[in-house]
Amino acid sequence: MDIKRQGPLIQAKNIVKIFGNQKALNNVSLEIGEGDVLCIIGPSGSGKSTFLRCLNLLEVPDSGQIFFEGVDITDKKVDINRHRQKMGMVFQLFHLFPHLTVMKNLTLAPMKLLGKSAKEAENEARQLLKRVGLADREDAYPDQLSGGQKQRIAIVRALCMKPEVMLFDEPTSALDPEMVKEVLEVMRELANERMTMVVVTHEMGFAREVASKVIFMADGMIMETGTPEEIFTNPKSERLKSFLSKVL
Repeated sequence: MDIKRQGPLIQAKNIVKIFGNQKALNNVSLEIGEGDVLCIIGPSGSGKSTFLRCLNLLEVPDSGQIFFEGVDITDKKVDINRHRQKMGMVFQLFHLFPHLTVMKNLTLAPMKLLGKSAKEAENEARQLLKRVGLADREDAYPDQLSGGQKQRIAIVRALCMKPEVMLFDEPTSALDPEMVKEVLEVMRELANERMTMVVVTHEMGFAREVASKVIFMADGMIMETGTPEEIFTNPKSERLKSFLSKVL
């Protein structure tokens, strides 16, 4: 029997991050529930990617706390790698190992970190490759793939670890326009399956269609939070209205 989690899956409390003399994040607080699809939008330099990277401590906050499944992962005594295994991360630039085939890229972490046999890891990887339309590419090397294929492989690699949440850092921004659609389609399917997702994105159509909640960030702060309908149809702040007028 599944036990329903009490409280949010991820909770950020008063996150501050400073680079030099610039406050990249200024007291950012947020709760993300199981099954939420949270899209973070805002101008360049607003702190979106920095905040996303704080959620699994790729960036360590200067102050504030991040709770994941009720555990304060900013506590120095916590084994952050154990928690990171439950948080899939997809970057702008894929980060595939160029010297390994697609299959080796996909099975390395499940075998090393989850203790899976090669056969088990390969079977699970093949199922996921089939799902994203790349079943015929398992023996290819990354430089033989298009950008859209690489990003779909990067998503599959994260899913091979059976994560509880997927973090996407502008996953389509490095892609040619015709490849964006195939990556968003995979993300759309994940959202339909109730995968918890946090997505930093410039794809307003995707945010409008798929998000359960949208956050608008500017100047290192959350300026506005709401449903896609509230954010895109009825923005309250002048800052958000100005931003939307430029991107829609």
